[in-house]
Amino acid sequence: MSSPDLREGNSLASRDVKSLIHPYTNLSTHEKTGPLIIETGKGIYVYDDDGREYIEGMAGLWCTSFGFGEQELIDAAVKQMHKLPYYHSFASKSTEPGIVLAEKLLEIAPADFSKVFFVNSGSEANDTVVKLIWYYNNSRNLPKKKKIISRQKAYHGVTVAAASLTGLPPLHNDFDLPIQNILHTSCPHYYRFAHDGESEEDFSTRLAQELEELILKEGPDTVAAFIAEPVMGAGGVIVPPKGYFEKIQQVLKKYDILLVADEVICGFGRTGNMWGTQTMGMKPDILSCAKALSSAYLPIAAVMISEEIFQEMVRQSEKHGNFAHGYTYSGHPVPAAVAIRTLELMEERNIVEHVRSVAPVFEKCFKDLESHPLVGEVRVCGLVGAAELVADKSTKRSFAAKLAAGPTAYQFMQEEGLISRSVAGDNLALCPPLIITEDEIRDMFAKYKRALDRLEEIVTANNWREEV
Repeated sequence: MSSPDLREGNSLASRDVKSLIHPYTNLSTHEKTGPLIIETGKGIYVYDDDGREYIEGMAGLWCTSFGFGEQELIDAAVKQMHKLPYYHSFASKSTEPGIVLAEKLLEIAPADFSKVFFVNSGSEANDTVVKLIWYYNNSRNLPKKKKIISRQKAYHGVTVAAASLTGLPPLHNDFDLPIQNILHTSCPHYYRFAHDGESEEDFSTRLAQELEELILKEGPDTVAAFIAEPVMGAGGVIVPPKGYFEKIQQVLKKYDILLVADEVICGFGRTGNMWGTQTMGMKPDILSCAKALSSAYLPIAAVMISEEIFQEMVRQSEKHGNFAHGYTYSGHPVPAAVAIRTLELMEERNIVEHVRSVAPVFEKCFKDLESHPLVGEVRVCGLVGAAELVADKSTKRSFAAKLAAGPTAYQFMQEEGLISRSVAGDNLALCPPLIITEDEIRDMFAKYKRALDRLEEIVTANNWREEV
């Protein structure tokens, strides 16, 4: 039986299909199947328009740290809306929420940052980072020092520059990306890319050597920066191997290359510290953050920079008359007010300590999945993790892409009442709200395992392991 044509109806799903473009969606399939319409949310749960409950195992898009319906954040938004619903920060204008939030960010920053620039999303933050790096080196009279090195499987956003930094081919295909001056070096995924018999330390040493070889090949005088997520999110929740960032930073320092930390997913408690850079021993010159900054209740993101970089920006603005970059909603007072209250609640409720207390249960539940016949590897850091599905555990052979093993498991999880995400192939990620309890974690993984068991039945019945 063919699926009904949703474009002909007048249900909410039909209206969606007739009016909306959905990101990261197979648009052809969507016209036939329509959306899952989420109507309400409370705590770690969301509810669809039929009243069915789901554990939001991805905190939306790695972002809703306080879950849904947090009244303190709602009240902060309403209060600020009454006081000043909008103002900009162009031409020396400012608002109290923007000033207070910048001060709070610098106070808790993981490095000696001097200034904060507000934007509206992680993509905008990383796009801004690229422009600031180029602006900075032009001010230093280093017009050739413009190349930025990212990593294969990295995710840094979807704007032209940020998608170029991203090391995932679907974000480049037929978008004519990456742009000039963006390079990619090896992905630090030990399970997939280590040589036989190579230890994690040896693997890290080799990746640092490959980075140095790339820098020397391009010319150190042309390479400006290296950008990295502490834990790679959409690339498959890839936790760096032992010694990785220590060795990478030695190479960067040797050639006067800036380190940019993309904390869009890892920032604000996700890894068991306030910042992923603290967890991984990174010392960045620039940091981008977003998502959990406001628990995603309103769009806001930020870029933090060192005083050295800022002073070069000052010189450039003297040269050109102003700093000609900014957004209509940069430092919008309402998202800023919500972000301030979010950071206050993190401290008042000891959220980082809570993450540390429940993370061992989260990790154990993931580790228990390693014995499942479909799971090749699990990767966990704090309250973010993923299981990688494989057709053959002994050889690490992946399932044929046409079988869509990961997306099928994702759909089964949704049917079991868990919203997960299939990232970078057959990697099934979880990144729940930071407020999740131990019992809720166990319930989440019970649903996760039931979905894997359902997939295993299909794999066995249809000989998926033999497909190539």
